[in-house]
Amino acid sequence: MVTINSTIISGAGAIPAIRPLLNGKAHILLVTDGNISRLEAAKQIRTLLEEDNRSITIVDNVPPEPSHHDVSQVLGGLTSCKFELIVGIGGGSVLDVAKLLSVLCHPQSPGLDTLLAGTKPAARISSLLIPATAGTGSEATPNAILAIPEQNTKVGIISPVLLPDYVALLPELTTSMPAHIASSTGIDALCHLIECFTSTVANPVSDNAALTGLSKLLNNIETACAEPGNLLAKLEMLWASYYGGVAIAHAGTHLIHALSYPLGGKYHLPHGVANAILLAPCMRVVRPHAVTKFAQVWDLVPGADTTLSDEDKSHALVTYFAALVRRLNLPDNLETLGVPREDIGSLSEAALNVKRLMNNAPCQPDRDEVQAIYRTLFPQH
Repeated sequence: MVTINSTIISGAGAIPAIRPLLNGKAHILLVTDGNISRLEAAKQIRTLLEEDNRSITIVDNVPPEPSHHDVSQVLGGLTSCKFELIVGIGGGSVLDVAKLLSVLCHPQSPGLDTLLAGTKPAARISSLLIPATAGTGSEATPNAILAIPEQNTKVGIISPVLLPDYVALLPELTTSMPAHIASSTGIDALCHLIECFTSTVANPVSDNAALTGLSKLLNNIETACAEPGNLLAKLEMLWASYYGGVAIAHAGTHLIHALSYPLGGKYHLPHGVANAILLAPCMRVVRPHAVTKFAQVWDLVPGADTTLSDEDKSHALVTYFAALVRRLNLPDNLETLGVPREDIGSLSEAALNVKRLMNNAPCQPDRDEVQAIYRTLFPQH
């Protein structure tokens, strides 16, 4: 269990509430990416940061699905690491890099290679994380995920030290998200919530966060994607994503994410897209081992028939997940994304090696069963 002590600012029009957090911070590192830095809301935040003649160093070239090489390059490009505050504005990749830099720029930093080898950080610089997508929940997790291209996978650097001092959930930052990004990141949040809810290490704290997040997400994801200017739906999705992060901090994801990691590590598929493709097939395998919990989630689906038996509710939820991915116009097979069918064997080996996640699954599929899941992600000839 992880204690989350972040101070949270949230709501439409809440950008000025960041100002008091900046008191006494003369040197700030802003971590973002080129697309986010052009948003009007991001420009407003930057203006706040630049008040009172503060010194602002900007890193705005964080790539999607960053590797350890990318983080080393960013760190090597900094002329100084003497910051009083690290601010991350962006999707999960940006926030993960900002979290890592808050540790790597600290005088007691053990160094990136040492962190990757499993050493836990002891301290970090003060941090403010502002998600610009509603998906990863990185602002609420003790995790930073990096691709390791040499191994065709990803690894997680995990420590409560990575959790930020401050979080700002600002829906204005998410209104210009393209529909496919809003959809895929929203499904990523859904995967966090349903996996943590059904994890072997689920507990009352993670269950409460997961159910709260699922209620917000299931009632708002389609509106938030279809109506990008709907600030209420966008804010509810930011909270759903945040609760997904809280659930991860207190429990953990499992089957979807284990099978997703090799797709991101080797083929650089966007994380949310890989998860969306895997959502229904993996939950179909998990369903017999989590019937009661699936039934609880079904009861949160808008318009759901709550008179069904738990068994029927659990089947209905899997069907709903598959239909939701289709309605959001997300890909439903890997062949169209350039993944060759003959790689199923190597993908399965890599997924089974993500033991940190596989161990959380309420079922323990073997190599043949994992291959069978991957096979469903290709057109059935």
